Amino acid sequence: MGAAQLVAWFLAFAAAAGVVSAAGARPSEVAVGALFTYDSTIGHAARLAIELAVDDVNADGTVLSGTKLSLKSRDTNCSAFIGTVEALQLMEENVVAVIGPQSSGIGHVISHVANELHIPLLSFAATDPTLSALEYPYFLRTTISDYFQMNAVASIVDYYQWKRVTAIYVDDDYGRGGVSALGDALASKRAMISYKAAIPPNSNSDVISDILFTANMMESRVMVVHVNPDTGMRIFSAANELRMMATGYVWIVTDWLAAVLDSSASRDLKDMSHIRGLIVLRQHTPESDVKNEFISKWNTVAHNRSITSGLNSYSFYAYDSVWTVARAIDQFLNSGQQINFSTDPKLHDSNGSTLRLSTLKIFDGGEQMLQQLLLTNFTGVTGPVQFGSDGHLVRPAYDILNVGGSGYRLIGYWSNHSGLSVAAPEILYQKPPNTSAQQLYNVLWPGDSTTTPKGWVFRNNGKALRVGVPNKASFKDLVSSRGPGNVTGYCIDVFNAAIKLLPYPTPVQFVTIGDGTKNPSYIGIVQMVAANILDAAVGDFAIVRNGTAISEYTQPYVEAGLVIVAPVKQINPSAWAFLKPFTLEMWCVTGALFILVGIVVWLLEHRINEEFRGSPRQQVITIFWFSFSTMFTSHRENVLSTLGRFVLIIWLFVVLIINSSYTASLTSILTVQQLDTGITGLDSLISSSLPIGYQNGKFTKKYLIQELNIPVSRLVALNTIQEYADALNRGPKYGGVAAIVDEKPYIDIFLSYYCNFRIVGQQFTREGWGFAFQRDSPLAADILSTRRRKKSG
Repeated sequence: MGAAQLVAWFLAFAAAAGVVSAAGARPSEVAVGALFTYDSTIGHAARLAIELAVDDVNADGTVLSGTKLSLKSRDTNCSAFIGTVEALQLMEENVVAVIGPQSSGIGHVISHVANELHIPLLSFAATDPTLSALEYPYFLRTTISDYFQMNAVASIVDYYQWKRVTAIYVDDDYGRGGVSALGDALASKRAMISYKAAIPPNSNSDVISDILFTANMMESRVMVVHVNPDTGMRIFSAANELRMMATGYVWIVTDWLAAVLDSSASRDLKDMSHIRGLIVLRQHTPESDVKNEFISKWNTVAHNRSITSGLNSYSFYAYDSVWTVARAIDQFLNSGQQINFSTDPKLHDSNGSTLRLSTLKIFDGGEQMLQQLLLTNFTGVTGPVQFGSDGHLVRPAYDILNVGGSGYRLIGYWSNHSGLSVAAPEILYQKPPNTSAQQLYNVLWPGDSTTTPKGWVFRNNGKALRVGVPNKASFKDLVSSRGPGNVTGYCIDVFNAAIKLLPYPTPVQFVTIGDGTKNPSYIGIVQMVAANILDAAVGDFAIVRNGTAISEYTQPYVEAGLVIVAPVKQINPSAWAFLKPFTLEMWCVTGALFILVGIVVWLLEHRINEEFRGSPRQQVITIFWFSFSTMFTSHRENVLSTLGRFVLIIWLFVVLIINSSYTASLTSILTVQQLDTGITGLDSLISSSLPIGYQNGKFTKKYLIQELNIPVSRLVALNTIQEYADALNRGPKYGGVAAIVDEKPYIDIFLSYYCNFRIVGQQFTREGWGFAFQRDSPLAADILSTRRRKKSG
């Protein structure tokens, strides 16, 4: 190799080495932003936690070795507009990630900017479930989503068997998103939000009192409060003045109140009487040495800086968020990536504009940084820090607290692994999932009561219970209308008796449905209940499948089922009725058999048996006497031959059959009525082509068509008892019907008036009559419980 070649090779090697060195060079400082409200319950604790985390990262030689993490904070000042402006200014400073925002509202706006500039957002406090990873890929929630918190609330509601709740929430993205998730979670437990009390942001105490007053008029006494920490306490002051913190009420409060209680100094909460009995949720952070070390450090620094607010769970997530960013940056740099920013051609300043949009630059390595963040896996002060495939932190869990006179106590936990339990989630996560054994410790309820509230009362808004009653044309013994609101009948008496047994006054307003000339549609009345036009439907309502799909029925108070009624005719027996059981041919055959058996026995016996001997005349008389006397087994002649005895035994058996058949047929002729149309039961009804009557308005028509496949052309609608009788009397030949299919209670009443008809065949359905209420109506459950108490008494 020549000298010139050696020099050229050396220069090329040096250049290549320089390129590698430049590519692998780590920056001396990396800027990270923080976006939250300084002067807020969450911000007070989070600010110090973020600063401590940055100091700990820079002091740790195993993370970002040789690179300093630089923090650039901005105050959103509890304003969506100011927060948006501050976020844009923060992104001008070439930050590679932003810790925040604290507000869900700002998160919705800034996430669009983050998507464009490829700058990841790590929010430790924006819990709105609609901030999803699908719509906002650069938004990472480093705390627990309200999706899980609302599932925890729904589990508590289901645990105590409440069915309706009132949602009290702040009317912004955070509140609306949480309540929407609550509605979905309750629906999965067959419960619902019966009333939504939306509180406008920054409302004064008078507005809050008016909203709570309206909510108090509703029937639900289970209040779920989902508001901001800085204004939420005014809700309980207003509720206390309205006497809504008394016995019978239930208050379930999301994690904002736990942040207030944990952050407030003891002197600020010296009087907690107005929040006694509340159930409060708080993000669960398992006990660990890392957590205890951070708490000790935070308390020391807070004391030295004269910070009066305390530490809350959001500060734990803020601390871990910084470490999450630091580890991701470390992995990003270790992979040889460079931190570079480039101009976004879509952003340019218009003539005369002072917005300086051109200063916003795209983070070139933003996508790679996002992937490193999603791969995060370490144990922090909040426990395992790892993102699942859905973008949520793994192992979401909550502490469930019960507020007492001077503090709160832990009554259990919730996790999406095992639901409600009294064992810590980190223990249960080591076992297979088991949501069947739900358990909480005893609760002190508002009013210092230890009895679980039933969760509802009758509405206190002056409105009576709207009860729909069918105004029928027939069977008025069951339901009858004598004018507006004046209804009587057996079904009404049963309902009024049940209402009187309720432990609270329940005013009732009966609303008659129908004009009284023909029966109204029963399923139509039930649909009015489902549509909230009526509160209940009372009468002879059969509990059928299409009704139970849209409404809630009480237990049946009358057993019912479909039967068939048909006309019968009475036959007057004549003096010669005893000959009718057998036909002429049968009589002839029977007589011939008697004579034949007598002759056979005589042939076998007369040679050896003296009783069968004598003159020819005597022997003929013996043959006839012996043969016919076997009908009564009173013959005096003894049979001596074996073969004769064998014949006699067989003949006696035949005689027994003849006697039994004759007796049964004669009895039937003399006593039993005969069906006029030939319909003997369900099978003959289906196979025939004769017209069938049914009660108009009831489910019978749909059942006959859909279940028994009977053509609609065979069906005849009837309304009154008189129409029943006329149609059956006329019969198919004269425009009537061959049979009527109806529920047995109706047929029993009908037959009490008309005796020339009867039920044929067996009852072929099994159902009952009940009262219909709106789905998951607590009134239906209370009526059922009063019925049980009456039975047990």
